[in-house]
Amino acid sequence: MFKEFREFALKGNVLDMAVGIIIGAAFTSIVTSLVSDILMPPIGVIMGGVDFSSYFIPLSMHAAPTTLEAAKAAGVPVLAYGKFVNACINFTIVAFALFIVIRQMNRLKDRIAKGEVPAAEKPRQEVLLEEIRDALKARG
Repeated sequence: MFKEFREFALKGNVLDMAVGIIIGAAFTSIVTSLVSDILMPPIGVIMGGVDFSSYFIPLSMHAAPTTLEAAKAAGVPVLAYGKFVNACINFTIVAFALFIVIRQMNRLKDRIAKGEVPAAEKPRQEVLLEEIRDALKARG
């Protein structure tokens, strides 16, 4: 069982996926900051000072808090739909960024396949080693 797990854990796809998840987590914090600190303030100004993150609907009729923080402090159950709007904007930005990256990678693959862009050249030392190997084979 341990051997099977080791084989599974050391497969290239699993390692690639782990790297992708770690990069994705880091990218998420960047996108969250982009949305909350850069995109949402101008959108709020355009919409007359609106801040989506503070939008909520109280689910209790006997308390009418004026802010989301006050409602949470008072223990009033709320639907914080403004945070959901921000999450949807975050998702849209991440999805669009990934779309652009994948689109460009596919275009580059197509250009390489058509021969428009040369594939990466081998490092100089590898070329020299191959020449030495070929010379030794020719001698002996």
